[in-house]
Amino acid sequence: MAELAGSGASLADFIWKNAEDLWGDFKHTDFGKIILPFTLLRRLECVLEPTREGVRETHAAFKDAGIDLDLVLRQATRYPFYNTSEYALGNLGSTKTRQNLQDYIAHFSDNARIIFEQFDFSNTILRLDKAGVLFKICKNFAGIDLHPEAVPDRVMSNLYEHLIRRFGAEVNEGAEDFMTPRDVVHLATALLLDPDDALFESNPGLIRTLYDPTCGTGGFLTDAMNHVAEYGNRFKVPPVLVPHGQELEPETHAVCLTSMLLRTLESDPGRDLSKNIRLGSTLSNDQFANERFHYCLSNPPFGKKWEKDSDAVNTEHKEKKYDGRFGPGLPRINDGSMLFLLHLASKLELPENGGGRAAIVLSGSPLFNGGASSGESEIRRWLLENDLVEAIVALPTEIFFRTGIGTYLWILSNKKDGRREKRVQLINATGFWSSIKNEGNKRRIVDDDQRRQIVDIYAAAENSEVSRMIDYRTFGYRRIKVLRPLRMSLVMDDKGLAKLQEEKAWQKLSPEHQQVWLNALQPHMGATHLFGWAETFADETVRASLAAGKVIKAGKTFVKALVNAFGQRDPQGEPVLDTDGAVVSDPELTDYENVPLTEDIRDYLAREVLPHLPDAYIDESFRDDKDKGIGRVGYEINFNRFFYQYVPPRKLHDIDAELKQVESEIAALLAEVATE
Repeated sequence: MAELAGSGASLADFIWKNAEDLWGDFKHTDFGKIILPFTLLRRLECVLEPTREGVRETHAAFKDAGIDLDLVLRQATRYPFYNTSEYALGNLGSTKTRQNLQDYIAHFSDNARIIFEQFDFSNTILRLDKAGVLFKICKNFAGIDLHPEAVPDRVMSNLYEHLIRRFGAEVNEGAEDFMTPRDVVHLATALLLDPDDALFESNPGLIRTLYDPTCGTGGFLTDAMNHVAEYGNRFKVPPVLVPHGQELEPETHAVCLTSMLLRTLESDPGRDLSKNIRLGSTLSNDQFANERFHYCLSNPPFGKKWEKDSDAVNTEHKEKKYDGRFGPGLPRINDGSMLFLLHLASKLELPENGGGRAAIVLSGSPLFNGGASSGESEIRRWLLENDLVEAIVALPTEIFFRTGIGTYLWILSNKKDGRREKRVQLINATGFWSSIKNEGNKRRIVDDDQRRQIVDIYAAAENSEVSRMIDYRTFGYRRIKVLRPLRMSLVMDDKGLAKLQEEKAWQKLSPEHQQVWLNALQPHMGATHLFGWAETFADETVRASLAAGKVIKAGKTFVKALVNAFGQRDPQGEPVLDTDGAVVSDPELTDYENVPLTEDIRDYLAREVLPHLPDAYIDESFRDDKDKGIGRVGYEINFNRFFYQYVPPRKLHDIDAELKQVESEIAALLAEVATE
């Protein structure tokens, strides 16, 4: 066992050999649901082994004393859980294995027993017993040492995730979607916590809260707690992070519960750190409503629809507005990752209570998806204008298990230092990686040295080849509506006359009145008139008819019918004016321009538009809903704009020379073949 303890993957392979005893009686898709809870059970059992007899004796002595047994037994184990059964995996016996194992599970404290309920473990026990393999599986696991001294927390966490990945791949359920690779976890944790080094050093034993709204197996929580525990090597008393988390999937929630049950605080070893690990959808059922935290970590699913949460999210958005989590706006239904971004921002501890910082892993789309006034843009706008975005790190591709896409690590903070105020640091860390043996889509890793380099670049907060300190307004723009006058002439031809006769205003006329208009139009056929001629012609025709003793009418609808029938756009024509004398815009020539927030829109128009389109003008009625300024405000964060490096194409002479060289080599090879 010692040789296996150093590698989570090797240990997982060893445990997975139990599958050999399951073949034939169970589908391979069931293996993970059997093996994982047994792994958790053995882990708990190994931790409790040294105090087993003492706990049973304490329970027997005080069970009828009318005292809080839960408190007494926790003190006996020095963990926040216990088991009072006389059984363990190694002494269940081969005749009544099922009954004894059920008794064993039933005698766990409530906070540990729920772990097995999440796996529907009682049903698993029945199925194993019916298949005749329950005793063998129990015996197999009884022989594995999973005590933390033999298998450290990080190795155990790797083991859980290795099993879940292997199980998820078997059933094609995307189990890896929620899993964050260890190197990404370490980087996010370091970026989140290292800036508070001075705070931890000056406040030994400082207690801070930690939160992950998509906690999965608890990788982020565990790593952050391990990270601050290492401060104990430098300071007498390390800081304490009190974990909080919420998870949607019952199985992974159970793994996280186990991890937190096994963690203890030196100052309060009986404290149950699992009680703040909740089950449910964070978006529609926030189980930490109105609570805030000093540190937040999250890796929400990439590109996952939020339609199942839509009723609750939309209600909160409409009713609570900015008093809720989703006041700034809502993204499109096909990707809920920006909802988690807003959620974390709402969870940051208030500055007067020490402030909060958050790290969240996102795909590239939250940087730029959605135009001005869209939900996505409004979310970016709110975050940037409230100075909550401290840094965004572009990570290498191919570092996740199920996708090779580019990913980004956002750092949020409401306690920026002076040099970062109103600025966002962009870090291009796409080149900081080392190759590894493929694990699914994961072909690269950010090793310890590369992580330290990225953290140092972040801490420096300076401009360099891979770092930019950007005024947040640089990401903003006003989308202005640029209009041009409608220029139209009336071309009197047979085609126009046919169109006029199809107009409803014409068809409503009596045959007699139609003939009057045809007679009036006839002298003008073949001519071209200015746009305003239609109204003049109609008035003159009405007056002439009255003089001849005939009463006809020509309202605005009929004049419009004349324009629709005979009007043709004429770039050289005069601008069309409405009844108030204002220029009428041509809807076919309407265009939009994105003007940087740092620039005056009229200066931009004069420089970029008017030299090419002298008659263009800004639609001043097209305004932003929030600041009421002309043009609608939008924000997007384009990494390429700041880090793109132009690479000139190769010279044609060099390409031609290389082609000739290749041709010569091919010819030589063909000659060799021909002579054989």
